[in-house]
Amino acid sequence: QVQLVESGGGLVQPGGSLRLSCAASGRTFSGYTMGWFRQAPGKEREFVAAITWSDGSTYYADSVKGRFTISRDNAKNTVYLQMNSLKSEDTAVYYCAASDFRRTSSADRYAYWGQGAQVTVSS
Repeated sequence: QVQLVESGGGLVQPGGSLRLSCAASGRTFSGYTMGWFRQAPGKEREFVAAITWSDGSTYYADSVKGRFTISRDNAKNTVYLQMNSLKSEDTAVYYCAASDFRRTSSADRYAYWGQGAQVTVSS
């Protein structure tokens, strides 16, 4: 059974940083794309960033490009989302997800999801 567990959310001031972690278990993820999505109150879930597990290629939503960095640790089966220069509009529940489609930002193509981690950016 595939399990994705996020951690590292919290409250941070504008301009601050947070790092989210997603620990994956239950199968081999070498052929997967791992993604981060977020959902703010009253809004639809949106793509944030993704990484191809096999070669580490990454891609980002324009809204976070240059501020967020996605990475992975193969030995720990863990994916990270480093978030810098946070803004109030980054406030949302952040979800880790896994897809067997390559380079996809479509939530419909992610079969496995974590429970979510709250990130609140506020002074």
